[in-house]
Amino acid sequence: AIDQSLEGVQRVAKIVRAMKEFSHPGSEEKHAIDINRAIETTVTVARNEWKYVADVQTNFDSTLPMVPCLAGEFNQAILNLLINAAHAIHDMVGDGSKGKGTITIETKREGDWAEIRIKDTGTGIPEAIRGRIFEPFFTTKDVGKGTGQGLTLAHSLIVKKHGGQIWFESEVGKGTTFFLRLPIAPAEQAES
Repeated sequence: AIDQSLEGVQRVAKIVRAMKEFSHPGSEEKHAIDINRAIETTVTVARNEWKYVADVQTNFDSTLPMVPCLAGEFNQAILNLLINAAHAIHDMVGDGSKGKGTITIETKREGDWAEIRIKDTGTGIPEAIRGRIFEPFFTTKDVGKGTGQGLTLAHSLIVKKHGGQIWFESEVGKGTTFFLRLPIAPAEQAES
């Protein structure tokens, strides 16, 4: 019983640390961050969204340099993509009693970009709506389940606030992979 209590306390402490790192309140200036660590923190914060329906696997490039980011906004974009992945898997596997799906998160360097891939084994995105998924208030979720803001916000945060790129590949019945690219050098340095 004491071991279980200690394990519980350690889990709570890990979540509290992750929440503090995740929030990064009020920072309007980009700071060089370890995006691998930021993603790990966000995975911990989002655990209740995915733990019953998916296993999360990570494959981080340990040689990836620090990336200039608005940490809170970056974490929010990753959180939104994780939640969407978990919901897509839930739609595929139900409550997880018959098995779980997988969310795979990878980071790597692609030239002057840090690339993040978030892949799920969910339902996939039907071709008919692929052109609309980044539109404000567009959702396929039931009332009360989603606002249609998650992907819009992720797109805005990555493209407009970070000068990055976001796109996806999807196969109905197999899953979706979102690709995010963030410039490794600050915009001022990249232009000179």
